[in-house]
Amino acid sequence: MQTPAPFDYVRASSVAETLELLARHGPEARVIAGGHSLLPMMKLRLARPDWLIDINDVAELDHITEEPDRLRIGALTRHATLLASDLVGRLFPIVHDAERVIADPVVRNRGSIGGSLGQADPAEDLTTVCDVLDAEIVIASPGGERVLGIADLHRGPYETACEQNELITEIRLPIRSRHGSAYEKVERRVGDWAVAAAGASVVLADDGTIEDVTVGLTALGVEGCVPGMLEAICQQRPSEELYAEAGRIAAAASAPVEDQRGPVDYKRHLADELTRRVLRRSVERAGAMVPA
Repeated sequence: MQTPAPFDYVRASSVAETLELLARHGPEARVIAGGHSLLPMMKLRLARPDWLIDINDVAELDHITEEPDRLRIGALTRHATLLASDLVGRLFPIVHDAERVIADPVVRNRGSIGGSLGQADPAEDLTTVCDVLDAEIVIASPGGERVLGIADLHRGPYETACEQNELITEIRLPIRSRHGSAYEKVERRVGDWAVAAAGASVVLADDGTIEDVTVGLTALGVEGCVPGMLEAICQQRPSEELYAEAGRIAAAASAPVEDQRGPVDYKRHLADELTRRVLRRSVERAGAMVPA
């Protein structure tokens, strides 16, 4: 049986109390909500915190708030809550696409969006979603709040810009008109990490051409969004030829590693095919009218 090393435990009831506890207990204190990433690491003794600070009672972190130009999501908002939200599905269908393929109902009922982003796992779905939606991340510290772009949050695999005495409190997604988004994932079995996945966000101009576009890949060796996509297909009318060009760009940008989930050529093929699919669906959702 795998068991964690001994630790102490305390529950926080507010962001301010959480920050005070992090400062009091020092570098070996860790925040826990769902615990689906931290607890397995503790069982394997890969993480040995002296203190666990439980934030499940911090109600101010659990909300979905619409404003005229953005959607604010509290870091403690559960995956199941996001999936059940009609507002989230209407504004950002890519979130529903991703949430449907994240793990299983047990994980979705307890896991949170803040926990997913804070783990910084290269195969994690919501990181790609936030990349293509150009999300902003709010981080609280003893000295106040700061706001980072999602590209600045992650510094590498399992490493973020959030310091030990700081806490991710909110994710902000910009709301844009004539916007569509989509996510698709290939996995070996339901609930598994991705063999490969792709997400896309498209904004259409009034004349139906592509005004803005971003594509992100999961588990394919691409940090952030696929470079060169905007320059290649912006200001053009959506078409199968354009989707094919985007797929070629995504495959060329990918740097997959051969492992038990598949060889490199197969994963590059998935980068190509999945990019075509999510772009096509994003355009459909944005209300594209492609002339015959």
